[in-house]
Amino acid sequence: MFEKVLIANRGEIAIRVIRALREMGIKSVAVYSTADKDAQHVKEADEAVCIGAPQPADSYLKMENIVSAAILTGATAIHPGYGFLSESPEFAQLCEKCHLTFIGPKSETIALMGNKANAREAMRQHQVPVIPGSQGFVKDSDAALAVAKEVGFPVMLKAVAGGGGKGIRQVNKPEDLPNAFAQAQEEARLSFGDGRMYVEKIISPAKHIEVQIIGDQNGHVVALPERDCSMQRNHQKVIEETPCSQINDNERAYLQEIAIKAVKAIKYENVGTIEFLMDPDHHFYFMEMNTRIQVEHSITEEVAHVDLVKEQIKIAAGMDLIITQDQVKVHGAAIEARINAENPAKNFQPQAGTIKQMSLPGGLGIRIESGVNSGDTVSPFYDSMIIKIIAHATDRPLAIRRLIDALNEFQVTGLTTNRSFLVKLLQDKVFNDGNYLITYLDQTFLSQYIEEAQKEDK
Repeated sequence: MFEKVLIANRGEIAIRVIRALREMGIKSVAVYSTADKDAQHVKEADEAVCIGAPQPADSYLKMENIVSAAILTGATAIHPGYGFLSESPEFAQLCEKCHLTFIGPKSETIALMGNKANAREAMRQHQVPVIPGSQGFVKDSDAALAVAKEVGFPVMLKAVAGGGGKGIRQVNKPEDLPNAFAQAQEEARLSFGDGRMYVEKIISPAKHIEVQIIGDQNGHVVALPERDCSMQRNHQKVIEETPCSQINDNERAYLQEIAIKAVKAIKYENVGTIEFLMDPDHHFYFMEMNTRIQVEHSITEEVAHVDLVKEQIKIAAGMDLIITQDQVKVHGAAIEARINAENPAKNFQPQAGTIKQMSLPGGLGIRIESGVNSGDTVSPFYDSMIIKIIAHATDRPLAIRRLIDALNEFQVTGLTTNRSFLVKLLQDKVFNDGNYLITYLDQTFLSQYIEEAQKEDK
């Protein structure tokens, strides 16, 4: 087992990893930008190294600085968390060259699945159902138009290196495609340094279902209970829950079988997530794979009774999985809400500033994960999420009630957050019915919420 691990990240995920390392008796090294010199993850770690200026490109994305910090402090492994360099094959390869263990899959696996067009093709070749679309990437808007006409409009243009809702455009008719292609391609170049695009037919209406998988270095793979991540705004997840209330046991077993088949086909090691779209007839289509831990991993841990971060570390150290697929069970239900420093009434405008006072909720079945405390500053340079609240219970209705209570107990001054928005969403009838789709928040709920908020302002 490793003696010292560097965490190449910040905020709540850095603290989550530090706590897992502490429980395993492993020393931790934090890295930080000058904007984060007083951050909680810096205080929690055994050691901390400054790696650059506030902008991510000058610090948390600076591969050489992070690797140098690991070598300087004697760390033998690097945990990338999520975001930043977590899905960078170049970073994983650099770690390998410098004899540092990258706590994640191999660099060639990240490269294969990170290129979403190649990932689609790999899954198709192994008989995993994929969304109809282009084979590989399309070289220009004319090629994209030809594919779109073949599969039928509407279609989605997607960046092969995309993520976080960037480099994506929906196109409903042929004449709109050239302009949408140019916009998405430019956004992809600016966000990922890669302007290659591919085309998918839009499966709509649909649910966004994902399966958490774990694979060790000896080919053992397990698939955990699925997550329903259909409550999205601008392709960004807002509420996540597990299991999906609309999926039965047979469908769950089928999904897990597909996920295991996909993972074994590419010889995947460590923790990852296979994402699917589910149509109204409950047909499942592979969408993409995330080769890292997810923000919403916490709800899976609650329901599956598996510590995913510890599993990441143990697998990277060469240890075998100690659980089998037969041992995977669904223990109740869990729901997660992401509290962001943003103003929903003003198009979710980010709210940087200082947290004057923060009071956290508690109680049976409530789990809190945060990277900030009272007196901390929420920087404009990074993601606006300040806390995750996870509710776990014996069933979904009770988990929802617990999460609503926890959100109502949560108090913060000095910043505007989306707390009230989340409460309204959890109280919504469509959400409680469980049959909401990925379009519901943007196309229906949001306009109702803004209308009510404007009435209250008057």
